[in-house]
Amino acid sequence: MPLVVVTTSPRVAPGVLSHQAWRTLSSGRVLTASADHPQLPYLAEAGIEVEVVTTPDHAALVRQAVDDTVVWLATEDEGFMRAVGHAALALDDPPVIEVVPGSYDLPGARVLDLVAVMDRLRTECPWDRKQTHASLVPYLIEEAYEVQHAVEQGTGLREELGDVLLQVAFHSRVADDFDIDDVADVIVGKLVRRHPHVFGDVSVESADEVNTNWEAIKATERAGKDLFDGVPMGQPALSLVAQLIRRAEAAGAPEGLAHAVGQGVARELFDLVRRAQEAGLDPEAELRGAALAYRARVEAWESR
Repeated sequence: MPLVVVTTSPRVAPGVLSHQAWRTLSSGRVLTASADHPQLPYLAEAGIEVEVVTTPDHAALVRQAVDDTVVWLATEDEGFMRAVGHAALALDDPPVIEVVPGSYDLPGARVLDLVAVMDRLRTECPWDRKQTHASLVPYLIEEAYEVQHAVEQGTGLREELGDVLLQVAFHSRVADDFDIDDVADVIVGKLVRRHPHVFGDVSVESADEVNTNWEAIKATERAGKDLFDGVPMGQPALSLVAQLIRRAEAAGAPEGLAHAVGQGVARELFDLVRRAQEAGLDPEAELRGAALAYRARVEAWESR
């Protein structure tokens, strides 16, 4: 006879269990270590009696499983599996120990953990409790730059993306009129709407066609709005100029409007950005690359 351990995910709604799990839970004596296990009300509703054993005798459970089916409804404590494994090894004829997943985490399920942690921090931590959208903005900008640095260095990207995700969750928790589900709903709708070749019946042959469709859909969405609506004016000046030029050209603004803008050095810099745009280059990335090359030269000189 087996000792069957049924595992469940705390990120899946209680009561939503696999067919194999329901069948297993109906096959023998069922025990668990937690009186607060979220599955208990649903098992009771299904007529399945569960015995709560807060301090299980692992050796006794293993011995019983030699002759009878014993079902253990697991908590998140990994110690149970180690303990029954050691107890089974002590027997001459140990029972079979099986694991039956009752529910699985879907991709993205750990974001639910982040939401739960953020809810608790916002309630119990004095620093987190007093933050506002305005006070958090510098951290979001800093974390975005750290992601860029991680990409350039080829290391640490996962951690830096986690920090950016924290900022999204934090702002969503601070908000009074929306939450993180609303944020996700908006971006999902936008992605579906702007990818008709994936979610609709539009056919494309290349990435260039995808980009053309994307810009056309964006233009339709912006109809009736200010030409520069949505352009963040607080971004670095080089990328700001580049985005303004792109937006104006897409709207059909005369090319001459981008000539002889500003005075002195400002005019020269603006013209350089325009020329970079015409060459298909990102002026911010180009200047950043030059800055990194200069830093490397100085560091090499310093270490002579």
